[in-house]
Amino acid sequence: RNMSSAGPEGRKKMRECDGLIDSLVYYIQGAIADHEPNDKATENCVCILHNLSYQLEIELPESYAQNIYMQRRNISSNDKTAGCFGTRSRKVKEKQQDTPLPEEKSNPRGVESLWHSTLIRIYLSLIAKSTRSYTQEASLGALQNLTAGTGPMPFAVARTVVQKANGLPGIRTMLHVSHPTVKKTAVSLLRNLSRNTSLQSDIAREVLPDLVLILPESVPGSDIVCETTVSICYTLYNLTQSSSHNARLLLSADGLPKIITISMNDSNMFSKASRAASVLLYSLWSHTDLHSAYKK
Repeated sequence: RNMSSAGPEGRKKMRECDGLIDSLVYYIQGAIADHEPNDKATENCVCILHNLSYQLEIELPESYAQNIYMQRRNISSNDKTAGCFGTRSRKVKEKQQDTPLPEEKSNPRGVESLWHSTLIRIYLSLIAKSTRSYTQEASLGALQNLTAGTGPMPFAVARTVVQKANGLPGIRTMLHVSHPTVKKTAVSLLRNLSRNTSLQSDIAREVLPDLVLILPESVPGSDIVCETTVSICYTLYNLTQSSSHNARLLLSADGLPKIITISMNDSNMFSKASRAASVLLYSLWSHTDLHSAYKK
């Protein structure tokens, strides 16, 4: 577990270690099957896989990268992108979201397991069944890592989480736990998921009222609450930016007074939260059909 957090070279060596990832997955599967999701060894296994999933899209071996991104490179050359892994063009992002991964292998081995639907479902199962905060946080964090970035892999994983594995109810439950880092990681995962335009209606329907509910009533009181607040605001921004319906849902959940209060804070310590709330307010105001409702 310590070695897996040793940096890029350490992650590379451990991903390449024959049988290591397969053994970790096998152990966790056995623990879930035996109804023992709370043992310390399971926690260690999940934390290792969490660390090995960090920067995975960027650090993939060339052989995997060529296979996974071949279709992406065939996107019209008229669409200019900033390098292989990033773009600021909304249209290009939407095209990339629609670029499928090669068909999943039924029996993945080694590094292929890290983004396979089998492991995604294992993480979601642990989120639902484990009561250990470190296990919950590592499972959420692994999914957060896998849904970061702009390539086909993050968006394919996001689809699996939201649509194929019905992961949103379990993630929603994590929004209401008392452990602040678990809550923060759950919100960060939702922020990543909400970037996928095809999933936004599902996410808004399932968790938007909960996100509004956990927004602080006043200025965030600590760094971790501030970071969580920032992620909530940007998640709500993603969900409402192009959807008047979702913006109305936010309004119905009484989110506007909270967002206004956070945006008006001028403390340097929590300026990121104030800025994120202001960006959200500006976006909400762009829905001109809701102006009269806002004023009420």
